[in-house]
Amino acid sequence: MSSSKTNNTRPIGIDLFAGAGGLSLGFEQAGFDIAAAVEIDPIHCATHEYNFPNCKTICASVTDIGGNEIRALAGLGSREVDVVFGGAPCQGFSLIGKRALDDPRNQLVFHYVRIVSELQPKYCVFENVKGLTLGKHSEFLNELITSLGHAGYDVALPYQVLNAADYGVPQDRKRLFLIGTKRGLKTPTYPEPQPKRVTVEEAIGDLPDANSFDELVKNDAVRTVWSTRSIYAKRLRDLESDPKNYGYNRAFERNMLTSSLRTEHSMLSQQRFAATAPGKTEPISRFRKLPPHGLCNTLRAGTDSARGAFTSPRPIHPDLPRVITVREAARLHSFPDWFRFHATKWHGFRQIGNSVPPLLGRAIASSIIQALNITPNKPKIILEQGKLPLLSFDMGAAAHYFDVPRDTIAQRTRKNVSTTLLMEEPYA
Repeated sequence: MSSSKTNNTRPIGIDLFAGAGGLSLGFEQAGFDIAAAVEIDPIHCATHEYNFPNCKTICASVTDIGGNEIRALAGLGSREVDVVFGGAPCQGFSLIGKRALDDPRNQLVFHYVRIVSELQPKYCVFENVKGLTLGKHSEFLNELITSLGHAGYDVALPYQVLNAADYGVPQDRKRLFLIGTKRGLKTPTYPEPQPKRVTVEEAIGDLPDANSFDELVKNDAVRTVWSTRSIYAKRLRDLESDPKNYGYNRAFERNMLTSSLRTEHSMLSQQRFAATAPGKTEPISRFRKLPPHGLCNTLRAGTDSARGAFTSPRPIHPDLPRVITVREAARLHSFPDWFRFHATKWHGFRQIGNSVPPLLGRAIASSIIQALNITPNKPKIILEQGKLPLLSFDMGAAAHYFDVPRDTIAQRTRKNVSTTLLMEEPYA
C-alpha cells in the first residue's frame, strides 16, 4: 500500500469520504497535495490508491478514526493541514424533538465536524446534495454551520449551490458547497460561473465506438489510434496542456481506450434507442438520449450493495444505439483519460456517479488557494500509477488488501470479477 510523499512546497489537503477521488483530483489540480484520503469501501479505496500513488489511502469509516491517526498514517508530523474536504452521505433528517446531528443516521456529518476540529485545518469544505438547502433540511444545515462555529470555523454565507456546467463540466449537476474558514484567516469567495459551457459532442465526440472492438466484450481496455479535436477533450487526453491544471502528470498511453467495457443490447432496444430524439427520454427503458450540442443530464450512482445494487439509468449515446461507456461518462464528468475506474461497469459507473466532477472541485479549491495567497506550481515529476489488479478486486480481495473485514460493505450476490477485464499496460 502507498504512503504519503507530500511536496513541502505545496499546501496539504485531506479528503474525507473520498470515493474514487473526484474531489481529491480537483484539489490536486488546484495546487494541493492530497496527503490522506479516508474511504470506507475497500473497492473505492483500491481505485483511489491506483490513481493517487502519493496519497495515503485509509480504508476506514470516519466514525472509527481520529485526526491524530490520520496525521500519523499520512506521515505529516507537525505540518499544518491547509484544508479538509468531503461530502458526507446524509441518510436521514429526523428533526422532530431532537437535533439533527444527534440522529444516528447523520453521525457521518457529526464525525466530519469532529475530524475537522481535531485536525484544525486552515479551511474546510463540505459538499452535498442541493436538497439539503430545502425545507426542513435547511435546519440541519444550520446545525452543521453552528457546530463548525463551535469548532472555530466561520462558514462563508450564503452557502452556494453550484452547477458543474458553469465550471467547464459538460453536465447539468448541482451540488451544495460550504466553505469554512478558521477564525482569523482570510475568507475565500465562492467561484464565479464561467461564461462558456462545454457540450456533449466536445466531451465524447472523438472517442472510438467501444462496440467496434471485440476485445471490449471481456476487457475494459484496448489499444487503438484516434484523433481528438476539441480543446476540452485534448486536455483530458493530455494532448494539450491546461494552464489552470497544477496537478501531477501521470504516465499513461494516450492510444489506450480504457474503462470501455461494452454493454450488449437487444436489436429491439437498439432500434428504440436509434429512434429516440436527442434530449428526449426513451419511453421503455427511461434512458435519456444525450443531445450532442447540449449538456449531459446528472449522472447518478444507483444504489449500493446493501440496498440491492440497482443501476441508475445510463444515458444513450448521442450518435450510437447504446448506452454510454464508463469512459464516456468519465469524460462527461471531467475526469482525464489517465484516470482509471474499477473494471466492472457497475462499480465504474457508481464511482463516477458518486463523485464530484474534478473541474467543479478545482473551482472550489482554487478559491481556497487564492485565500491562502499561494501561487500554485505545476510539479515536474510524472507519477507512475498503481498496479492494475487494484482495479479488478472483488470485495473479498479488496478487503484482504486493506486488512479490513469482508463485510465492511454489505454485499449483493454476484460472481467474482475476472482479472481478464483488464488489459496490461506498459506503464502499469
